[in-house]
Amino acid sequence: MSERKTVPAAGAWGPIIGYSRAVRAGQSVNVAGTTAPGADLAEQTRAAFGVALDAAAELGATPADVVRTRMFLTDISQWEAAGRVHGELFGDSKPVTTMVEVSALIDSELLIEVELEAYVPEGR
Repeated sequence: MSERKTVPAAGAWGPIIGYSRAVRAGQSVNVAGTTAPGADLAEQTRAAFGVALDAAAELGATPADVVRTRMFLTDISQWEAAGRVHGELFGDSKPVTTMVEVSALIDSELLIEVELEAYVPEGR
């Protein structure tokens, strides 16, 4: 597969910023920074990764194909809530991950933004 495929960014910010939710080029799938509303950090983490994994799935990637994740938290003292959800979602596949604190996200009610990269086996 040498062509480039994309999943459009949904919501109000996509057209303003001009980006795709996810891009597949060859066997690589990259999912842009993704957020989701929720009552607390764990709920937002689960929902954001859900959106990101759904976009990756549209391009042929499964959670087991994810090789890297990034989590950007507005309060790093809550790292364990995000980490536990990450562990539940990726279980035995254990992608490399980065978790850092940021001063703010695009909306003050958002507590986390996530990204992921996947490598889809040849022929899929």
